[in-house]
Amino acid sequence: MTDEPTNQDEQVTPEAPETEAAEPTPPPVPTAGGDGPPSEARTWAMLAHILTLCGIIIPFGNILAPLIIFLIKRDEFPFVSDQAKESLNFQITVSIAAIICIPLIFVCIGIPLMILVGLAAIIFCIIGGVKAYDGTLYRYPWALRLIK
Repeated sequence: MTDEPTNQDEQVTPEAPETEAAEPTPPPVPTAGGDGPPSEARTWAMLAHILTLCGIIIPFGNILAPLIIFLIKRDEFPFVSDQAKESLNFQITVSIAAIICIPLIFVCIGIPLMILVGLAAIIFCIIGGVKAYDGTLYRYPWALRLIK
């Protein structure tokens, strides 16, 4: 036997693991006061993307909205000019895709394709509007770059 006294009432508690040092927080993202475009330019760029959704109600509104914004603000803000051209190029691409879907209706794949094109256009326009409002240059995937 051992000479050490034992106490059966003692409970052994596991040692708490050492906490790791908290990661430093990233620096704040610069806003319009920093290197990014001014707030008014970001708002107009966002509108160039989001107002294309009026094409759901107004015929050719998806093309007219960014075209009007481009023509009005192209000399005032280079950021708006770039984003309005990008939005206009994408809307022309969507219109071409929709026109191609019309004869495909007779082959039974036109309606599902048109629904996919419409959903993709809505989703990408919203993403473009959010990115433009953040001051980030947004490029649509699969857009024909017709207007440079």
